[in-house]
Amino acid sequence: MDELKAPGKPFVIAKRAVWEAYEKVKAKKGAPGVDAVSLAEFEKDLKNNLYKIWNRSVSCEAAVSLPVKVRPG
Repeated sequence: MDELKAPGKPFVIAKRAVWEAYEKVKAKKGAPGVDAVSLAEFEKDLKNNLYKIWNRSVSCEAAVSLPVKVRPG
């Protein structure tokens, strides 16, 4: 499960890595991102939202940087 590579995708990114990133954001009580979605709202459909992030992260289109909200401190 951890090393899934979607057909036609050039990268192998472990789903576990996406989960661990989410856990870090949650532990730090992460602020809403550029899409203004709060952590509570994101968690309403957590499984699907994490899958979307993983799927986008392994797609060819993700080779371009996505917007990131920088949090000072």
